[in-house]
Amino acid sequence: MTPRPAHGAAHGPSYDRRGRWRAPEARRGNALHAGAWWLWALGLATAASRTTNPLLLGLIVGVAGYVVAARRTQAPWARSYGAFVKLGLFVIGLRLVFSMLLGSPIPGTHTLFTLPEVPLPSWAQGIRFGGRVTAEQLVFALYDGAKLATLLICVGAANALANPARLLKSLPAALYEAGVAVVVAMTFAPNMVADVSRLRTARRLRGRPTGGVKAVLQIGLPVLEGALERSVAVAASMDARGYGRTAQVPPAVRRTTNALTLGGLLGMCAGTYGLLAAEGAGYGLPVLGIGLVLALAGLRLGGRRSIRTRYRPDRWGVRAWLVAGSGAAVAALLVHAASVDPEGLRPGVVPLVAPALPLWPAAAVLIGLLPAFVAPVPSEESSR
Repeated sequence: MTPRPAHGAAHGPSYDRRGRWRAPEARRGNALHAGAWWLWALGLATAASRTTNPLLLGLIVGVAGYVVAARRTQAPWARSYGAFVKLGLFVIGLRLVFSMLLGSPIPGTHTLFTLPEVPLPSWAQGIRFGGRVTAEQLVFALYDGAKLATLLICVGAANALANPARLLKSLPAALYEAGVAVVVAMTFAPNMVADVSRLRTARRLRGRPTGGVKAVLQIGLPVLEGALERSVAVAASMDARGYGRTAQVPPAVRRTTNALTLGGLLGMCAGTYGLLAAEGAGYGLPVLGIGLVLALAGLRLGGRRSIRTRYRPDRWGVRAWLVAGSGAAVAALLVHAASVDPEGLRPGVVPLVAPALPLWPAAAVLIGLLPAFVAPVPSEESSR
């Protein structure tokens, strides 16, 4: 009988004590490409943008949360997911408050309460402050806020799973010049979350309060200063090592590169808008494809300016294709479901009815759980 591979085999699949297959431990040689996590998260975000059904949105959040719990590391930047969840809850609450104070275009017959209405000048016609608050407008605001919160949580999942340094290492050569600015932007939020946790622990050990407005004001400035200093230090170290240094190329090549890259990015933006908007679903995909081809051609041509070599570049393997493909599959199926069953994905609020869970779109969202089973299991080595 052929023996089973040992637990934690370096590159191949491993088996538990009961002989069941499990993903291998993450090492430097088999770590999942950081771009795969972002493509997976963007696929979930695209699916969330096509629906306001709170049951489907909750399912998307649950899928993202389960994958993060199963595959995030112990690195400081991996702790930012909770902050994005809190930010999403804050967005929902803020959307409800704005709906109550500023009103809503949604007509309603179920009046919950009436706020004192503030008279506004004649130049503010069409705007009201206060007045009648109906159940229909609050439910509509809740659906709208939940969609935006789900988008933020999907971005938070990508931040918690994708190593920023490895992601920047995988950038195309034409984007090296923007790498220093990108690394500051991408490491600021994780560093800020880590500094908040560190300062709150220090205040708790000293017997000082960690909640309330006064504590937030005392913690806020050191957190912002420390996070920005650490991000700038990383960017300075990259600049000192020659990150972004380029070679001279003919002016014609430089102009062609700029035209292809700029045209491709504009095409991708227009195509993405077409996919997200209900009216542009027909032209969105072709325009997105053309823009992607132009952008890739520009990045390929711009790579000639790079004189930087890569040490042990991350490889895009089968597991990366499975992770990215699962997010793309969820997005494609939800986009199709939005055109086939719009009532199921966008429940109405007039008349006010309870939302129903459409079965096959819900099953499509569950495809997003695939990374929790195929991505390498985090280890101490992969956290660095």
